[in-house]
Formats: sequence, structure tokens, C-alpha cells
Amino acid sequence: MAQETQGPKASTDEMVLQQQYLRALSSFEGTILGQIDIKNKLGNRLNYSIRAGLIILSALAVSILVLLLTLSAQITRISDVVAEMNIHFTAISTKMDRVRHHMISMERRVGVLGPMESDITQIDGEMRRIGADLDGMQNNVRGVSQHVGAVRTTITNIALSIDRMNLEVQAMSGDMHRMGTPARSMNKMFPFLP
Repeated sequence: MAQETQGPKASTDEMVLQQQYLRALSSFEGTILGQIDIKNKLGNRLNYSIRAGLIILSALAVSILVLLLTLSAQITRISDVVAEMNIHFTAISTKMDRVRHHMISMERRVGVLGPMESDITQIDGEMRRIGADLDGMQNNVRGVSQHVGAVRTTITNIALSIDRMNLEVQAMSGDMHRMGTPARSMNKMFPFLP
């Protein structure tokens, strides 16, 4: 009789153990599925973050391209202004040569035709014209100086804009590094996952 009581008790223990095993197995399966779900969500978030970063980097690349094109246009303007300055300086040199020739001519006329007042009046008129030409040349030189100042200001503004963009790109790099921290933490927690 004692053996008959032990027989059914052993089978019930096996049933209980089997049920506990099935429960533990289903609990483990739920845990694994939950981890897989969390991993998928983190992967999706990382993909969205990478896409957003690529979009931001593309926008930055386009803005840098626009700035470079603007800088190229400004350099073209600078070369045009320098060429115009060169033309003005050539004109100034030519006019100075004319002034020198006029002065030599006037000295000869004064030496030869000293007593004639009409020639002196004519020389005075030429001197006035030369003075007016010199005033015009000074105005041209002032205009060129103003153009050069404007070009310098524009180049300074472009340099400041590029410095600001550089700071923004560095900040974005820090943000991307910070956004990757959760994924690195997950890799440290579950190194066996692919």
C-alpha cells in the first residue's frame, strides 16, 4: 500500500515539474521576444536618427555649396575691381605723363614767349584743365578705395558665416555621438546579439 501511494505522487510531481518547465519556457520566450522587440525599436530609432542626420548634413552641404558659389562670385567681383583699378592706375599714369609733357611745353612757351599775355592766359586754362583732370583722378581713386572696402567687408562677413557653420557642424557631430550612446549601451548589455 505504501508503494501504491508513492506511484501516483511521483507522476503528479512530474506533471507539476513539466508545467513549471513549460511556464519557465514561455516566460523565457516572452523575455527573448521582448528583447527582440526592444532591439527592433532601437534599430528603427537609430535608422530615423541617421536619416535625420543625413538630411541635416545634406542641407549643410547645400548651404556650404551656396556659400562657396557666393564666395566665388565675390572673388570674380574682386578681380573685376582689381582690373578696373589697374585700368584707372594706367589712366592716371598716362595723364601724369601728359601733365609732365604739358609742364615741359609750358616751360618752353614761357621761356620763348614770356612777354605775351595771351599765351599765359592759355597756359592758365590748360593748368585749370589739368587741375580738373587731377581732381577727377582723385575722385576715381576714392571710388576704387570704397569698392575695395566693400569687398573686404563682404569677405569678412563670408568668413564669419563659415565660422558659424563650422561650429554648427561640430555641434551636430556631438549630437550624433550622443544619439549613438543608447545603441552602444545596448551592444554592451547584449553582446551576443548581432
